[in-house]
Amino acid sequence: MGESLEVEIGNLLRLNSRKLATAESCTGGLIGHRLTTIPGSSDYYLGGAVAYSYDAKVALLDVSWDTLQTYGAVSRETVLEMARGIANRLGADIAISVSGIAGPGGAMPGKPVGTVWVGLWARDGEWARVFHFASSREGNKSLSAQAALQFVFDYLQGKRTMEADI
Repeated sequence: MGESLEVEIGNLLRLNSRKLATAESCTGGLIGHRLTTIPGSSDYYLGGAVAYSYDAKVALLDVSWDTLQTYGAVSRETVLEMARGIANRLGADIAISVSGIAGPGGAMPGKPVGTVWVGLWARDGEWARVFHFASSREGNKSLSAQAALQFVFDYLQGKRTMEADI
C-alpha cells in the first residue's frame, strides 16, 4: 500500500522547496490537522486560518465584502480570494482553501447541502473546483478535506486539468 496523501504532499513540497498554507471554513481546521499529523510537517506547512464567518473571512483572509455579498461564501470567487489572502499573509508558495455547506441545514437556491468549493493559489496561477457531496455533516467535512488535499497533490504532480466540476 502506498503512502498517505499527506505524506505524498509533504514529500513533494520538500522536494520542490515549497511552503503550503491553508484557509478553511466548512472543514474547521481538518486540513491543517491532517497535514500536521505527519512528523516534520513544519518543514513545508506554514499554518492556516479557520475563517467560518463572513467577518473572519474579511479580517483574516482579505476576502472582499463585495465578493461575499455578490457570490456568497460558497463560491469560486470567495475560495480564490481566501487562498490568495492566506498565501499573502503567510508568504506561502501554494495555498488551498475550502468553503461549503456541510449540512444538515444551510442549503440555499443553487447551493444544496454538500456543495463545496475548493480553491488553490500558486505563484503560477489559481484554480477552483466545485464538489457536490451527499453525506452527513462529518462525512461532508471529511470528503471536503480529502478533496482539498487531492487538489494540492494534483497540482504538485503537474496535472494541468485543474478546474473541475466534480
